[in-house]
Amino acid sequence: MNRFKRFAPLILLAGVIALIFAMGWNRYLSLDTLRDHGQTFRDFTAGNYIVSLLILMAVFAVLTASVVPGVFFVTITAGYLFGPWVGGVATSIAATAGALIVYAVARTALGEALRRKAARDLGLMKKICDAIDRDTFWYVLASRLAVVVPFHMINVAAGIMAVRLTPYTVATVIGLLPAHIIYCWIGARLNTLLMTNPNPDFQALFGQFWAPMAGVFVLAVVLPFGLKALQKALGSRVSM
Repeated sequence: MNRFKRFAPLILLAGVIALIFAMGWNRYLSLDTLRDHGQTFRDFTAGNYIVSLLILMAVFAVLTASVVPGVFFVTITAGYLFGPWVGGVATSIAATAGALIVYAVARTALGEALRRKAARDLGLMKKICDAIDRDTFWYVLASRLAVVVPFHMINVAAGIMAVRLTPYTVATVIGLLPAHIIYCWIGARLNTLLMTNPNPDFQALFGQFWAPMAGVFVLAVVLPFGLKALQKALGSRVSM
């Protein structure tokens, strides 16, 4: 029974992933779906705002936890339906919920094996585990802002180290928020563009969004270094 409890989160997550691919739902996670059914989504959202928001957050959390490709599309859809601020906050919270699911799986079903492997391994996972263990809030915050850092590797490492949930959760929400607001702003702009051109070339269309994408690059490269400098400054002030 204890073993079943340990592996229940992993079994459930694997079942969700299998169901998504078996039903072919992953095929709908593309901007073509937004082009073909966007107005239907908007009409449903207009009449069922809270329900629509909760459905989108639930889908986002499940996709984040299951590592199914297409989360970026759902972020764009959130901006398309709810605008940059509501969409950005909602998807940041939902992504954090998905991250906590992966954290729980890593801590329960795989915790001991992964901890032993991380202790032997001198690679990236070991470095991430050590960094999270030293300073959970600052490392997770910087890693979430640096969108190029593997999202699920941070979640697994946090589960291995069994870090305190409060700093991990708060840092995840705050760290995801800027990039999600930018992506949702792009989604909100798509709403206007699809009205004027219902059958656009999405690859050419995204060329118009070089400025917000440059903002994501700044998040990924510049802000983590700034946070590191701020952490050192605060640390030296405390020591004085």
